[in-house]
Amino acid sequence: MYSKEHDMAFDLASGLDLHPTALKLRAERTKIIASNLANLDTPGYQAQDLDFKRSLAEAAGGGAGARLGDALAGGVTLGYRVPYQAAQDGNTVELGVEQAAFAQNAIDFQMSLTFLNAKIKGLQTAITGNA
Repeated sequence: MYSKEHDMAFDLASGLDLHPTALKLRAERTKIIASNLANLDTPGYQAQDLDFKRSLAEAAGGGAGARLGDALAGGVTLGYRVPYQAAQDGNTVELGVEQAAFAQNAIDFQMSLTFLNAKIKGLQTAITGNA
């Protein structure tokens, strides 16, 4: 049986958009960059990275239910970084590149968190009616 209340039910996933998924992806990217930095001196190590835009687009393609679902459940697709200049031992980690990527990702994480907090405050205001 389908009720009128069901029609009016609020879908939290659609209310928060992709912000929770963006946070998960940025957290995963932090781990990947940290792994690259930890392997700076490992011979033959190939620096990896996550394509954030592609991963977010894939999560968005799953519909509203997939947005709050674990975006990383199936694993993210990692790519290898093409170095500006590879080391003679085959290691492709470049300290400056990784540090810049880490700093930018931290800024992007904070931005996603700020957007999510604003979205939650907006929903809270809509629910309670208090501005």
